[in-house]
Amino acid sequence: MESRLIFVNLAPVLQHMATTTLHIRNMVCNRCILVVRQLLEGLGLTPLHIELGKAIVQEELPPEAKAALNTALEAVGFELIDDRRSLLIERLRNAVIELAHYHDDGMRTNLSDYLSEKFHSDYSALSKLFSEMTGITLEKYYIAQRVERVKELLVYNELSLGQIADKLNYSSTAHLSAQFKSVTGITPSEFRKRSDRKRRPLDQV
Repeated sequence: MESRLIFVNLAPVLQHMATTTLHIRNMVCNRCILVVRQLLEGLGLTPLHIELGKAIVQEELPPEAKAALNTALEAVGFELIDDRRSLLIERLRNAVIELAHYHDDGMRTNLSDYLSEKFHSDYSALSKLFSEMTGITLEKYYIAQRVERVKELLVYNELSLGQIADKLNYSSTAHLSAQFKSVTGITPSEFRKRSDRKRRPLDQV
């Protein structure tokens, strides 16, 4: 993701009376949080809280300020989300990414239970909407993200395959290998031996 930031002074159009919650597409890693924070501060905004997919700023943003902000976000690969269905899909993506990449212990939690509890909604309804909007099931998306996490650990080359399987709560090394090959077409051992061990950006998985 290119990190060239475009700063426009929004101070003349800001209203300092209420906070604004911004929902942002393609925030998929901790670095994204840093980039968005830098961008918001560069625009004269005051971030109160930033997490994957969401930022809360101290100022109330009128339409012209939001439009300028969206232009700046698009320049670095992000985008404001206003549509409720699209917003829910992005929140689901980010929840799966967080579970797969940032909470190894969380992988001991069933995906359907995790999402149902997090979104206070029936998993089948969430899964149906996700499939309709993205063309892939939540389960397959989760598997794809887990494989990217396995790739990351293989590239680090600090853990054996068995240790990775245990860390990510696979039932066995054979299970990990089978899932990895079904997604990538090669085994984890073959991936580890390659000189071009390419990983996919999380927003493109």
